[in-house]
Amino acid sequence: MAEAARRKATYDDLYGIPEDTVGEIINGELIVTPRPSRMHGFSAYALGGELLPPYQFGRGGGPGGWIIIGEPEIKFGDNFLVPDIAGWRRERFPHSESTNWISVTPDWITEILSPSTVRVDRIKKMAIFAEHQVSHLWLIDPTAKTLEVFRLESGGWLLKSVFGEDDMVRVEPFTDIEIDLKNLWLE
Repeated sequence: MAEAARRKATYDDLYGIPEDTVGEIINGELIVTPRPSRMHGFSAYALGGELLPPYQFGRGGGPGGWIIIGEPEIKFGDNFLVPDIAGWRRERFPHSESTNWISVTPDWITEILSPSTVRVDRIKKMAIFAEHQVSHLWLIDPTAKTLEVFRLESGGWLLKSVFGEDDMVRVEPFTDIEIDLKNLWLE
């Protein structure tokens, strides 16, 4: 006998998850994961500290022109995803919406990989990001101390560069500044 059809998760299902978790709806499935670890949080916060002053606020001679948000809820078609960090060019960002989620695809997303999310991030979410035309994607692994930089080309992800440990990097779309990767690792 065929397995009964599984009910597709809806946005209302996100209200029923425990407070100490992150909920996403991916291809009709409710995915619930633990809150990020301290290594994960440290890397995300440190990266924000590198990018926000020059790109969001235009400080230090930076170009400004970006809106960068940690853990935003974004609607990609029927999917509701929560990337670790996302950025929009200021002119594309919807400053006011009647929903909690953001309806406009970001220009750049970073996922901080952890053992509990790596498969979802790499397999399911990367495919959705490509389908919805996110231009730039970074994957940061705080355990392996690596940064992978992808650019969307012809509907698929092209790996542009891989960096690690204490590399000093200038990577798209933020090439105006140099990032010292050692600042992203909790040691």
